[in-house]
Amino acid sequence: MNLASLGNVWKVLQGGEAAADGREQLFKEVLLMTLARASSTDANVDPVEVETVRELVTEMTGEPVTAADVRIAAHSEIYEKTPLEKCLARLGATLDPEHRAAVVQALARVIKSDTDVTKREIEFFDKVAHALHAAPAELAGLVSRR
Repeated sequence: MNLASLGNVWKVLQGGEAAADGREQLFKEVLLMTLARASSTDANVDPVEVETVRELVTEMTGEPVTAADVRIAAHSEIYEKTPLEKCLARLGATLDPEHRAAVVQALARVIKSDTDVTKREIEFFDKVAHALHAAPAELAGLVSRR
């Protein structure tokens, strides 16, 4: 399944359960949708941010993601029905702590990728971290494996 379709995200938001490969696939989709939205947070969609999203998602999930996939995920019709923060609040409860940490850490990398961090991007980061219920330790990358 193409990550940009956000199929598992749709299922969970509609009250269903993620596909058989479950949490891992849901993590991949949440990662893509969050980072893709970050690339369009400020008025200046920098190609560096889109490329950073593409590289991070491919690196972290093992699935190739194109710039077109990033743009599709950034402008999904999901956001017409439910704001990203509400989506993430619902989805975050199903993610493992290491997945929440990975999403917020990757988000910071995307925001910093164009070297011009804006107030709007900082507010976006804070909203995402809050919506995912990411603990301060998770924000710092401290996640227990046991």
